[in-house]
Amino acid sequence: MADFEIEASFAAEGARSIAGVDEVGRGALCGPVVAAAVILPFSWIASPSLRPEWLSSVDDSKLLTARRRSRLAASLLAAATAVGFGACSNLEVDRLNVHRASLEAMRRAVEMLPIPPGAVLVDGFGLRGYEGRQQAVIRGDRKSLSIAAASILAKVLRDEMMARFALLFPGYGLERNKGYATRGHIRALAERGPSAFHRTSFRLQFDQKLFP
Repeated sequence: MADFEIEASFAAEGARSIAGVDEVGRGALCGPVVAAAVILPFSWIASPSLRPEWLSSVDDSKLLTARRRSRLAASLLAAATAVGFGACSNLEVDRLNVHRASLEAMRRAVEMLPIPPGAVLVDGFGLRGYEGRQQAVIRGDRKSLSIAAASILAKVLRDEMMARFALLFPGYGLERNKGYATRGHIRALAERGPSAFHRTSFRLQFDQKLFP
């Protein structure tokens, strides 16, 4: 279960605005990689008694239902000290590769924070090109509440984006599969071919006729 242990270690060294950063969409066949950066109230780190009851439900977004994620996202947006979002389009994923695009989306999310963070906790890998203090945390969305909060916000935003894109690119079931490789999505690709929204860099994983 995620907690504030890592944040507390930075707070003990003087950091007062600690951002958690995470991304979603790495494994999707189409659509953007979306990232969020979240600075939660410092008082929550310093004083457990000041933490709202709902905070105990914040966890890795993959472990939560869509309804729970939406409710928590609303609470986080209302309570967070600062929030920033970043994204890399499917075209950028193809040009950069999905790993570099994920890091770039997270860097952009940090840059969009309205206040500069004293420290940044990043899920997985450190951010290239970011000169501020940072720490990469493997499986951070299950260790750090700040990173878990970022994972929830990024997931909710991307899911909403995919539901809207489903109206522009019907027939792929994007409102249900969110761009991931479900059987229905693969079948639709075989029947329709890729849309302008799909990532051609995934062509090696499937029948190459789908991605000429």
